[in-house]
Amino acid sequence: MNIISPWMTPELEGFRDAVHRFVNAEIVPHQDAWKKQQHVDRGLWNKAGEMGMLLADIPESYGGSGGTFAHQCVVFEELSHAGDTAFGLHVHAIVAHYLLNQGTEAQKQKYLPKLASGEMVAAIAMTEPGAGSDLKGVRTTALKDGDAYVLNGSKTFISNGNLADLIVVVAKTEPEAGAKGVSLMLLETRNCEGFRVGRILEKLGQKGQDTCELFFDNVRMPLDSVLGGVEGKGFAQLMNELPYERTIIGVAGVASIERALQLTIDYTRERKAFGQPLIEMQNTRFVLAEVKTEATVARIFIDRCIVDMMEGRMDTVLASMAKYWISDLQCALIDKCLQLFGGYGYMLEYPIAQMYADARVQRIYGGANEIMKEIISRSL
Repeated sequence: MNIISPWMTPELEGFRDAVHRFVNAEIVPHQDAWKKQQHVDRGLWNKAGEMGMLLADIPESYGGSGGTFAHQCVVFEELSHAGDTAFGLHVHAIVAHYLLNQGTEAQKQKYLPKLASGEMVAAIAMTEPGAGSDLKGVRTTALKDGDAYVLNGSKTFISNGNLADLIVVVAKTEPEAGAKGVSLMLLETRNCEGFRVGRILEKLGQKGQDTCELFFDNVRMPLDSVLGGVEGKGFAQLMNELPYERTIIGVAGVASIERALQLTIDYTRERKAFGQPLIEMQNTRFVLAEVKTEATVARIFIDRCIVDMMEGRMDTVLASMAKYWISDLQCALIDKCLQLFGGYGYMLEYPIAQMYADARVQRIYGGANEIMKEIISRSL
C-alpha cells in the first residue's frame, strides 16, 4: 500500500516481524487441517501465549504483554495478511477487555493471566436461536438459589465455543426488568455439570474456526460469577465494550482488503489472455485502480480509528461507522478482485475464493450492519 501508518513505530515493526514469523510457522501450515477438523489445535493457544501475542494490549500486572492497542492491531493484521480465520484470538481479546474494564480486581487477577498464557481460552455467548442483535431479547437466565446462581438456556453461533474454558454468558438475572435485568456471567466450563457443547456448526466460510451451540441445564455458578460483582450492569457493560470489538473488525477488514489487492495484482501480472498479461488490459488496470483507491481510503480511516482508540477517543458512533463501512467495502472489493481471476476465482484452491466466503460474516457479527446504521442515525 506504500502508506506508513501514523501509529507505527520501530518497536512495533520489530513486534510485527516476530508475529509474522510465528504466524507463518505455527498457523499457515495447518490451515487445511484445521478446516477439516473445524477448530485449531489446542496447543496453538499455549504457543501463542508463550510468544506474547494473546493479550498484547493488556497490562503486564495482569499477565499481558503491556503493549497498546496498536500491538494488538499488528497481531490482527498479520493474521489477516496470512488469510487466517481459524484462530479465534479476536474473541479471546474481546473477553480480556471485558474483564480489564468491567471486572472486579479479583476477577482480573484470577482470569487475565490464564488468558494471556493460553491456559484458558475465552468465548462470549450473546446470540440465541431467537435473539441476535437484539440483546434485550435474550431468554437465558441466571437466577439466585441460595449460595449460587442457576444458569439455564442456550446460545448459538458461539466462536471458540468448542475449546472455551471461560465463557462470558449474557443472561437475565432479573427477567422482568428488561435491559436493567441483564448481567454478564463468568462461566468456567471445565468439569461443569449441566453445561454442554453442541455440534460445531457448518458455515459458509471461516471453516477452521469452531463455532458452536451451547446448552446450560441447571448449571450452578458461584455468587461471584457476575462480571463486575453487581447484577443488572450487563447491558451497559456490553455497550461500553462493543466499540473495541467493532474497531478490530474494521482492522481485520482493511488488512484483508490489502491482501486481496496484492493477490490480484500478482495474478494479473502472471495470467495471460489474448497474448498479453491481464494487467496490461485497460479494464483490469481500471478495476485495480478503483480497488487500490478505496483500499487506501479505508487504510487512512482505520488508522485514524486506531489512533483514536489508543488515545481514548473512540466512541460508539465512529466504531459503528468503521464496522459497517469497512465490512461492506471488504465484501465489495474482494468480489471485484475475484472477477479478475475468472473461473479460477471460483475455485477454493485459490485464496481469493476462500476470502470471498470468509468475508461475508463480517457484515453480520459484532452487530449486523443494519444495527450499525441505526446507531449512527441516532447521532444525526
